[in-house]
Amino acid sequence: KVLWTVLVTMLGCSSSLPVGEDALCTAEELAKYRIIFTGKWSQTAFPKQYPLYRPPAQWSSLLGVTHSSDYSMWKKNEYASNGVRDFAEKGEAWALMKEIEEAGEKIQSVHGIFSAPAISSGTGQTSTELEVHPRHPLVSFVVRIVPSPDWFVGIDSLNLCEGDHWMEEVSVDLFPYDAGTDSGFTFSSPNFATIPQDTVTEITCSSPSHPANSFYYPKLKILPPIAQVTMVKLKKSQLGLSAPFINLPAKSNEIIDTVS
Repeated sequence: KVLWTVLVTMLGCSSSLPVGEDALCTAEELAKYRIIFTGKWSQTAFPKQYPLYRPPAQWSSLLGVTHSSDYSMWKKNEYASNGVRDFAEKGEAWALMKEIEEAGEKIQSVHGIFSAPAISSGTGQTSTELEVHPRHPLVSFVVRIVPSPDWFVGIDSLNLCEGDHWMEEVSVDLFPYDAGTDSGFTFSSPNFATIPQDTVTEITCSSPSHPANSFYYPKLKILPPIAQVTMVKLKKSQLGLSAPFINLPAKSNEIIDTVS
């Protein structure tokens, strides 16, 4: 009984430890990807309070990092860092880049930083290249929704490694998140700091449950994706060459809501 108790206790402790998602990657030394971000924030898809001017609907530049499981850029239901706050509220990247660089220096958890140009409208595409390593197979990034109080889209720790090989292609639908640092309800809300700071939460058609919320569509079960990201592994012959954009049909993202 004593041995069994000790064994169960040990197993319980081990299961509560963070899983090293990157530890099992035995793929080739390096892999390069083309990351393509597609904005699907159209007036047809999201008609309520759609920003038409001062400023019109658009996307900030994309800021991302390839890293190990020891680093986290942002996580749902956890507090945003000062860098993520500055980026989500104002599109300022310096504090976030400094946090990434410090994490890389202290615990060697970061392989590289990548960025892609901003998109001057709610729909459109931007792209760049990134490099992953067996010890750093995870990808995270953020893109600010402009205008907005502190809203963004992004990916948290997507693992591009599957055992002994790298994924050839992966696409992910993106939905809006609230950084928990500003209490504005609408795209054009004035600055209104959230005190005390809240955690990062996903914005849905019913949460925040308030008619003033720009994403409040009570007749929907879920919001359509506001953006999409696709990562395509580059072959050696493609390295350094720009890949063609992927044209995705906008009609798959349209909704009709009489609330608008």
